[in-house]
Amino acid sequence: MDSIIRFENVSKSFGTNNDVHALNNVNLDIERGSIFGIIGMSGAGKSTLIRTLNFLERPSSGTVFIDGDDLSKLSREGLRKKRQEIAMIFQQFNLLMQKNVIQNICLPMLAYKTQRAEALKKALEMLEVVGLSDKKDAYPSELSGGQRQRVAIARAIAYRPKILLCDEATSALDPSTTETILDTLKEINVKYGITIVLITHSMSVVERICDKVAILDKGRIAESGNVKEIFENPKSVEGKRLILNGVNIIPIMDTPNCVRITFTETSSFEPVIANMALTYRTPVNILYANTATIGKISYGEMILQLPLDNGVSDQMIQYLRSRGHNVDRINIREALGNA
Repeated sequence: MDSIIRFENVSKSFGTNNDVHALNNVNLDIERGSIFGIIGMSGAGKSTLIRTLNFLERPSSGTVFIDGDDLSKLSREGLRKKRQEIAMIFQQFNLLMQKNVIQNICLPMLAYKTQRAEALKKALEMLEVVGLSDKKDAYPSELSGGQRQRVAIARAIAYRPKILLCDEATSALDPSTTETILDTLKEINVKYGITIVLITHSMSVVERICDKVAILDKGRIAESGNVKEIFENPKSVEGKRLILNGVNIIPIMDTPNCVRITFTETSSFEPVIANMALTYRTPVNILYANTATIGKISYGEMILQLPLDNGVSDQMIQYLRSRGHNVDRINIREALGNA
């Protein structure tokens, strides 16, 4: 595996007595050219993790490697140069309101001593990439939230970084605009090979564009791996909670014998739930159903309440698995944090 980013036993503590543990022994590899999601609820340590990646926060212990370089061993000048390879976009865009779009994009390039003519050329090219060539003379106050974020993306990638960090970059946007921004990030990843690290609390964002994901819980990696594998079969309590996040009909239901089923387009043609109910002459209760697209493949998920008879429910689970479906028993209250 060609890792561009590696965390080895990284911990970070805050407070006068270092008694607030934001990160705890994090080990993580991020492949070059990938889109890697880091997901967790508020307070999980996501923003601290991304800030250690460019040493805006120095770890209390452990090592962060970028392209094989141990950041803690770089000189001040060496760290400054390494940071030029790492760009960042934020939830609040951080554009200068008194400067127009083209000036905002040119600003960091001029700070790195790029010739003005070259900076202007690159800025215009990036505006074309993000679809805002006609807004080059506009000011941020004249743009929508999605347009401001696309300007921030153009500014971040104008000097061709190797890594783009996105800290909740779509949290302030509506769903339609979020999809547009995510499509733009995917296009940039494919066109320029920039490694993207995306911090979010939304599993739907991860499912849309990420190759791999790490789930953070109280500063620890709860689990990590391919998005498809974790979506189909989350192993940690936090993973199950994040995948079920937003399921509003379930918290009021204290229901035993619940299972979560996932299936792909290739395994969704049979009316499997109806056939199962007919086979065992027992009804089941569909509590929730949804679809997601991961890597251009559509996946479905359902949460069922099976019969209270454990013998019958076990047979039903085997029936579903025999037809190629992933089935996992879940404790709804635990998965939703209501245990």
